[in-house]
Amino acid sequence: MPNIITTSPSAFEMAFPAIVIGGGATGLSAALALRDRGVEVLVLERDRTPLGSTAMSTGLIPAAGTPEQRAAGIDDSPERFAADMLGKTKGRTDAGLALRLAEQSADTVAWLRDGHGVPLELVDGFLYPGHSARRMYGTPHRSGGELMGALEAAGARAEVTLLTEATVEGLHADGDRVTGVRIRRPDGAEEDIGCDALILACSGFGGNGEMVRRFIPEMEGAVFHGHPGNKGDAVAWGEALGASTADMSGYQGHGGLAAGHGVPILWPLIVEGGFQVNARGERFSNEAAGYSEQAAKVNAQPGGVAWSIFDERLHRLMLQFDDYRDALSAGAVIEAADEAALAGATGLPGDVLAATIAGVANMVAGHEEDAFGRDFTGKPLLAAPYRAAKVTGALFHTQGGLVVDGDARVLRPDGTPLPNLFAGGGAARGVSGPGADGYLAGNGLLTATTFGKLAGFAAAALLAAA
Repeated sequence: MPNIITTSPSAFEMAFPAIVIGGGATGLSAALALRDRGVEVLVLERDRTPLGSTAMSTGLIPAAGTPEQRAAGIDDSPERFAADMLGKTKGRTDAGLALRLAEQSADTVAWLRDGHGVPLELVDGFLYPGHSARRMYGTPHRSGGELMGALEAAGARAEVTLLTEATVEGLHADGDRVTGVRIRRPDGAEEDIGCDALILACSGFGGNGEMVRRFIPEMEGAVFHGHPGNKGDAVAWGEALGASTADMSGYQGHGGLAAGHGVPILWPLIVEGGFQVNARGERFSNEAAGYSEQAAKVNAQPGGVAWSIFDERLHRLMLQFDDYRDALSAGAVIEAADEAALAGATGLPGDVLAATIAGVANMVAGHEEDAFGRDFTGKPLLAAPYRAAKVTGALFHTQGGLVVDGDARVLRPDGTPLPNLFAGGGAARGVSGPGADGYLAGNGLLTATTFGKLAGFAAAALLAAA
């Protein structure tokens, strides 16, 4: 695990005012904010190309009270967004932090789009579980890779110094003040670089099996569909410097990772009327409650798999997402002309599957109530030809981490900030509470981009006051 190296502040031949560890959405947002204030910044990225967890997402960022929402007649506000976050977590998150992020969300989208050329637009057509208003913003192809490309291009325009293939091996510190970092290059050479402020943007710990077993035992052995750099380095460094952590059992799961293909079958097909069955052809939960908490429920089924059942209407809806088109190309989605063909193609028992489809139809018509509490009314009836995808539950990223304040400053257990350490994204505690059921769609990138922005501006202010 990472270490802390005791040094004096004058021990470096090379130094930058600010260093950011991690070149994902958090790190590049922080770097853009620092450059907006005229601060020289070095972004250190362990990979050859900046990707991070963001590149594996759909690239959606929620924002409340935006001009685009008002133009579309959508009634929304930061207070409403914060209430949705608190509602999804059942009150088990920091209400002040949730409101702070909600209040900053519209500015984050406008800042990235209008200030730095990131092509974000309001997504139309459906509500994700837990959101009471349409507030998702995404790039044209709804792709995290596309978002990362736009952020990297923005960084280049802003003259951000980005060093790739640079793995941070440890932090230099004088007491609890960070003075620099030690990096390792691909040839094994090590180099020490000084700084006056450090921003941790190096993700969570989903790729660290020992930490997952310790903090999230229900996902032990689950497929990790995240960046392999999620090793918990930020948590280890922060704790060594005296920082507090919280909500370490919180995570974003996904109950729809195409089994054997590693491509997510995204949740609009569920919330707009699709459903899931297990190997017995039976529904086993309220799928529409949220894709994150659905992961453990899918993994608890026979064989740890389920089938997502949908139709041509939902297939057309999903074509706007690059991930879905990738699933089609990979052969992860099957098509069946009728119920009998669907049973044959999936290997599900035909009589049970037919009964399940009939039961869903009755619930759509309002003739039956769902035993799991889902409301199917208001959605069109599924109709042949059908589509289906075999899926498993996956761990996407962790939501617990270093406790930060509203300016992304890392805090000690007594609530006071460390002298010059900031964190965001997976490195910081999010607003999802202590479990999977508190994750609200898009909040991973909300905390990444907004905490990144806030960390950059706060670090610049710290440096200016020194």
